Amino acid sequence: MNWLWAIVVGLVLGVLARAIIPGKQYIPLWLTVIFGMLGGLLGNAAAGWIGVSETGGIDWIRHVLQLAGAVLIVALGAPLWVMIRGKRGTDGESRRTA
Repeated sequence: MNWLWAIVVGLVLGVLARAIIPGKQYIPLWLTVIFGMLGGLLGNAAAGWIGVSETGGIDWIRHVLQLAGAVLIVALGAPLWVMIRGKRGTDGESRRTA
C-alpha cells in the first residue's frame, strides 16, 4: 500500500510544482508523477538533514520541503525532457525535424 501512497503524493506534488513554475512544461503526466515522487524524496532527505523529519502533529516544514524539491526537480527535468524528446505541439505531433 505504500507504493500507492507514493504515487498519489507524487501526483499531487508534481501537479502543484507544474502549477507553481511559470509557463507550460511539456512533460507527460507519468513523468510529472515520477518528478513529484523524486521531489518528495528530496524534501524528506532535506527534512532529515535539518532535523525536522519527525515532529508532533502535521509536519508542515517537511511538506513545504517536499514541494520545494518537486519544484526543483520539475524545473530541471522539464527542459531536459524537451531537449531529449522534442517539444510536442498542441495536436500531439512532434515538431518538424527537417
